[in-house]
Amino acid sequence: MKFAIVSILAAATTALASTNACCDSTTTSGAAGIADLLKSIGVVVQGANVPIGLDCSPITGVGISGTSCTNDPVTCDQVDAKSLIGINCTPIDVSL
Repeated sequence: MKFAIVSILAAATTALASTNACCDSTTTSGAAGIADLLKSIGVVVQGANVPIGLDCSPITGVGISGTSCTNDPVTCDQVDAKSLIGINCTPIDVSL
């Protein structure tokens, strides 16, 4: 599993609600090292099976030519704009 440490370790948090995002990878809050990572940036999740997106960026214009996500396209309940971590992410289809 790869981590974009530079982009993830930002301490301040600004949340964007219910966001379509393209994440470099997805995992769960209980995966090795993830709970400590979330704690270090002040993100609190309930449970070990919460889907987490890592190094996420917003997807805009879904279905418009030129929009692509070659990694993990997801919709997240919350994406922390500073750390680029998505919380409670579920896969979406962006090939419309």
